[in-house]
Amino acid sequence: MKSMTGYAKVQSTIGDKKLNIEIKTLNSKQLDVFVKLPTAYRSRELDIRALLAPLERGKVEFTMSEESSNNIATLNEELLASRYEAVCRVASRLGADSSQLLANLVYSNDIWNGVDEQSLSDDEWAILEADIRRAVELTDQFRTDEGAVLERDFHRHVDLIERLLSQIPPYEAERIETAKERIRRYMAEAAVKDVDQNRFEQELIYYLEKLDITEEKVRLQKHIDYFRQTMANEPSCGKKLGFVAQEMGREINTTGSKANHVEIQRIVVAMKDELEKIKEQLGNVL
Repeated sequence: MKSMTGYAKVQSTIGDKKLNIEIKTLNSKQLDVFVKLPTAYRSRELDIRALLAPLERGKVEFTMSEESSNNIATLNEELLASRYEAVCRVASRLGADSSQLLANLVYSNDIWNGVDEQSLSDDEWAILEADIRRAVELTDQFRTDEGAVLERDFHRHVDLIERLLSQIPPYEAERIETAKERIRRYMAEAAVKDVDQNRFEQELIYYLEKLDITEEKVRLQKHIDYFRQTMANEPSCGKKLGFVAQEMGREINTTGSKANHVEIQRIVVAMKDELEKIKEQLGNVL
């Protein structure tokens, strides 16, 4: 089992450049990737997205930043001024607002001396690719470690549901006898005479079958077993566990509606509480 929560940070050295690679992942229904790169590396965005695909599902934030080099960028003031004047003339002729023009022009890389706009060479990309793969592996390991914590928590709640389920049988015989006695008392109070005993037994059996929860208990136990098997055997099992939890809830609810006994109802409420705790965490499972 893996969590969708993950984190990794790796430093990549390419020549005299140092790049910080950071990956953060959170829960999401699909794979939702956000990539933030320096300008010189944007041509490799599709390749980087392909490297992030093994993370399968979740909101993935990939950030790569370059540490400051010894070459400090300086502003080409003459180029900025000439561009600003030219754009202002066009804006004036068109009657457009020019208040934000200077702020926008400052973000143009070519007006800064010392800013490298060249894309990566194949050899440089090979180094960066290996480091990104390592960051993805570290993120996946983080998810695995978080998943182990979730799995232990799920086992604790499922084990408690199973123990609560085992507490129901002692109350079932008492519940059946109470139901029989209630029917007999109602008939006695109504002064019903000349009762066909065979028909009475048939109706009583039909009524008691409506209260029987044997099938619900058997199915709930099977769902519990399947929940455990899925956790143990499938790394990416969040959606499947969600479906199994829904079926567990269905059997618990049906048991409660048929219970007709205060102690069984108490057990059902406790099982629901444990199941809700499971459902709260299932959204974080890959």
